[in-house]
Formats: sequence, C-alpha cells, structure tokens
Amino acid sequence: MSSAPAVTDSSFDKDVLQSDLPVLVDFWAPWCGPCRMVAPVVEEISKDFEGKIKVFKLNTDENPNVASQYGIRSIPTLMIFKGGQKVDTVVGAVPKATLSSTLTKHL
Repeated sequence: MSSAPAVTDSSFDKDVLQSDLPVLVDFWAPWCGPCRMVAPVVEEISKDFEGKIKVFKLNTDENPNVASQYGIRSIPTLMIFKGGQKVDTVVGAVPKATLSSTLTKHL
C-alpha cells in the first residue's frame, strides 16, 4: 500500500487546497518512466515528513482538469501547496536530497 494516497479532480480542493498542512502533489502517469523512477523517492519523503506535510499522487491521465489547471506540461511534476496556494514546483525525476531541501524551505 502506498503511503501517498491518490487525489482526484473531485477531491483535490478538499485534500490539497483546504489542508492545514503543506501538501506535496506528485503529478504522474502509469506509462511515464521517470515517474516510476521518482515514485520511491516520493514514498520515502512521505515517511520522512510524516506529520509535517501531506503527500498525494495525481494520475494526470485520469484527472486532466487539475493537471491542466496548473499547467502540467511534463511529468513527473511535483508541486508544493501551502494555505491553498501553489508555492513551489519541481519538474522531473529529482534526487531525494533536492526534494527534501525544497520541502524544508516551506515548513
């Protein structure tokens, strides 16, 4: 079981924008090789930052509305939301250290 649950077009507002904690959203698709490479990193981040942030995965094929709303043009794209606003974006399969330091800036 993934420690990063799925978020959908219909649950995005409640799960992400109304969250009391900062949220990391992994925009991905099953056919995307780099997405599969970054998935274990996202899993580790969700465990390392447990209680400090929420982590969700959004399948861009199944949830095109949110993906287009935030201008997702390449995946994986990792977005950080805080107080209902997008505060940072990381595009591509990045090392864990890069993602950790980006998240730490927003805690």
